[in-house]
Amino acid sequence: MLVSPNFGFLEIHDPQLVRLGALAERYFTDDPNTCLIKLRQFGELLAQLIAAQVGMYDHEARQIDLMRRLRDKGILKGKIYDLFDQLRLAGNDATHALADDHRTALSNLKYARQLGIWFHRVNTKNPDFNPGPFIPPQDPARETQALKQELAQLRTELEASRTAAELAQIAAEQEAQRRISAQELAKEAEAQKQTALDHLAAIQAIAQTQSVQTIQETIQRSQQAGDNIDLDERETRRLIDAQLRAAGWEVDSEQLTYSNGIRPQKGKNLAIAEWPTNDGRADYVFFVGLQVMAVVEAKRKRTDVYAAIDQAKRYSRGYKIQGNEILPGGPSFKGRGLKIRQ
Repeated sequence: MLVSPNFGFLEIHDPQLVRLGALAERYFTDDPNTCLIKLRQFGELLAQLIAAQVGMYDHEARQIDLMRRLRDKGILKGKIYDLFDQLRLAGNDATHALADDHRTALSNLKYARQLGIWFHRVNTKNPDFNPGPFIPPQDPARETQALKQELAQLRTELEASRTAAELAQIAAEQEAQRRISAQELAKEAEAQKQTALDHLAAIQAIAQTQSVQTIQETIQRSQQAGDNIDLDERETRRLIDAQLRAAGWEVDSEQLTYSNGIRPQKGKNLAIAEWPTNDGRADYVFFVGLQVMAVVEAKRKRTDVYAAIDQAKRYSRGYKIQGNEILPGGPSFKGRGLKIRQ
């Protein structure tokens, strides 16, 4: 029996969601690539379920096409679409690149859980549902110092919100999961594929009998729940990194930083993080070669938007040359700052 400390609340919607989440958690420690592939499958099933609920399910549709149709319908908006897309892209990369990236796997576990919370809020009509803090998976054998610190911080947050008995139960469940072989887990999940397909067909059949108003109410709930998704600052930055990377920028807000000695280079499109200005450190400065293109402030949703815009403008006006970079308009550059809000 597959159980999941982070995805168990989805059992009432479709047990296969829990199985895929549990597999991703199980594989995180030893095989982050497979973890990412399972999370991609989780995202695919979640999109298919929401599509079936509004009568748009098509078993032959590619994930990207289904996502776009749901976006055009107003269901996958803003950050929700971005999170689905990140699961898709990271899963595809894991299939081909074999990077063994625990940091990306951990971020995507968090993204998938946020999507699960969104889905649960939509379908239970409970916009305030909160399953508690993310429960970190077991440490991988090989971990960087940064990953070790992140997992430790997640455990501290968990311990602050749970009783000793609850923490003991979580530890026991994780140990039991670890003892189940990967082959057994995969076999159980595979056996449930047809059940999931039958479930999708049944949901689609019900949706086709519903009124336009009922469908519209589902869309409205999905938008409301999407507006309430709130990633922490680290995951906001990592999501922005992934989007910038997909757009052709070299970016890693934890590694490609000014303090790590990263500077603009001819022939490279670099988004360098934590760049010093006269008014503080900018989240990103974008360079095409040596040319400064923009000063960007990335903020999580709950941050005051107007304050963030003003801060980005101050950073751009306070830009100071650190080396051989070139400012638009020469030394009198008084550029406008840009803001990315997740």
